[in-house]
Amino acid sequence: MKQTRRKFIKIGGLTTVASLSGIGLGFASCQNNIDNIEENSFKITGVSIPSSIEVVTGGTVSLTGKGFLEGDDVLLISSSNPDIRYRCEVTTVSHNTASFNLPDDFSTGTYQILVERNAEQLALGSLLLNVVANVSIPDVEGMTVKGLVYADGVGVSGVTVSDGHEVTVTNNEGVYYLPSLKKTGFVFISIPGNYEVATVGNAPQFFKRLSSNTTVVEQKDFSLIKVDNQKHVVIPMADWHLANRNNDIDQFTSKVLPDVNATIDKYKAEGTKVYALTLGDMTWDLYWYKNNFGLNEYVSYMNQLNCSVFNLIGNHDYDPYYANDWEAEHAYRNILGPTYYSFNLGAIHYVVLDDVEYINTGGSIGTVGSRNYNYNINTTQLQWLAKDLASVTDKSTPIILAMHTPLYKRPTLDSEGNQLNEVYLHNGDALIDLLAPFTEVHVLSGHLHENYTVEEQVNIMEHNTGAICATWWWTGKNNYADNHLCKDGSPGGYGVWNINNRELQWKYKSIGYEENYQFRTYDLNSVEITAATFAPNVSESLMATYAGSYAQKNINNQVLINIWGYEKNWNIEVTEQGKPLTVKRIQAKDPLHIVSYEAFRLNNGATPTSAFTTNETSHLFKVEASAADTTLEIKVTDRFGNVYQETMVRPKAFALKMR
Repeated sequence: MKQTRRKFIKIGGLTTVASLSGIGLGFASCQNNIDNIEENSFKITGVSIPSSIEVVTGGTVSLTGKGFLEGDDVLLISSSNPDIRYRCEVTTVSHNTASFNLPDDFSTGTYQILVERNAEQLALGSLLLNVVANVSIPDVEGMTVKGLVYADGVGVSGVTVSDGHEVTVTNNEGVYYLPSLKKTGFVFISIPGNYEVATVGNAPQFFKRLSSNTTVVEQKDFSLIKVDNQKHVVIPMADWHLANRNNDIDQFTSKVLPDVNATIDKYKAEGTKVYALTLGDMTWDLYWYKNNFGLNEYVSYMNQLNCSVFNLIGNHDYDPYYANDWEAEHAYRNILGPTYYSFNLGAIHYVVLDDVEYINTGGSIGTVGSRNYNYNINTTQLQWLAKDLASVTDKSTPIILAMHTPLYKRPTLDSEGNQLNEVYLHNGDALIDLLAPFTEVHVLSGHLHENYTVEEQVNIMEHNTGAICATWWWTGKNNYADNHLCKDGSPGGYGVWNINNRELQWKYKSIGYEENYQFRTYDLNSVEITAATFAPNVSESLMATYAGSYAQKNINNQVLINIWGYEKNWNIEVTEQGKPLTVKRIQAKDPLHIVSYEAFRLNNGATPTSAFTTNETSHLFKVEASAADTTLEIKVTDRFGNVYQETMVRPKAFALKMR
């Protein structure tokens, strides 16, 4: 390995990618072409680069293009660590190729490619150069799938491999065998900690597709890329519901995407690995055919995130032309891959489950069914999960389990304000039993478009996460409230999980706000929801049916606090002129969501969709001040010691655009 410091020539305004092909080796088909790269004394034309190619150490690699000269140097500079760079001399040039040899110590990774001539350099682009192993694995009787899991051409032992039914681990040479019946159509690995795999777009390729022929032995090898992700950030993103309606694409690209990418880039700049994890309902099955917007269209927006994305199927990601769970999943499997799998990041074991049983009564080709479903993890998955978790021998390993529909229902409160929890998933008790041996389990879920946490079991904590689309993109729709609210009053947003070894910290990030924005306050003296103010086209009586208690003026000097990330051990302190006030947890509706969704739908002559209307939430808190115009100091401290504060000057106006 050689290090070099040379003057770089900037290619003005040129975004480049490149096309290399290792002799006798396969490469990714997705590529961009460059017709001309030119800078003064340099002229190279007709270069194209795929997203990745497979290479062997010491082997020959050819660049497609015209204008190379023998003696040119190709510089390969690691994108993850610029101090790692290789200099390779061009040894052979034909009319449209230039060839060079890779050094024996070359490592798999994404590299910037530059050509150097006479101390001047041209940047050609970047790609993943994947060092492969060329190993012939003998057949073993009864084993229909075999393969090698390797990094830099060397087998990696102890990697979990599965076909969705059988589970095994690689031996000391990185070899695995499976007696697969090939029922799922996949073989996949549980990516080990401190490794990654190549991606297609942003989707990690941890799986290989299988034929259905059980008489044929198939060899499926997996290449790993060495990284350090002991410290990493995971961004759970629930319920996108992209459907090309409610100007959702504009809202996503102008508000959501810049916010999420800014978060990703912030942590990347600190040297932290970042990964996104969807929590289902990236699409909306009702509009797959009506608006010609389904999973293929979703992928183009997923790929605009600045990190790789692990996907999870939700009830709206099924093909509504099929009244059968397995058949309705075909599109998802064809486009995104397995519907359940596991992977590891650093010291954390992640599991992705499909907990929707899609029924879709009446569905047939050309006819969208009723899209009904059960909240259930099928027996095949539970059996697979038991085997997958058995491969995690250290039961103190933190488990993060992601699924779409929640394990527990939205919490309620008893008369004393204590939280009551009830299992939501049909066979949730079976899942809880499988997780019982582990010390720390976090369940990530979506589906309900709100935030809540449940700590019913000593070892399991569920985090139901607010929606990317908030209320199905309604409150931010053109000519509506111009805010972005979930049904519980939470701003639309996503989770930020900051993980260092086995230390996990998390918070909810509201789209359009700073990370420490964790609650909103209401001066209830100012909250009066009337048709005259918020829906002048309807009667006061109709508005009152949705406004509930907020239809009447409140003169009790009460303040309502909505703390969307609230957990049972958070501390809430409110003082008035230095005197502490009693804080009472209540179950009620958020008034801002009522005027941001129901009022606008009523005013436009529509009946608010029952699934979209404001729901009661138990992360509301009420205090009573001594007067209407005193200033309150509000301090909220989370379980990690982070403090969130507001000096609430009263009276405080109630308006559509309020913090």
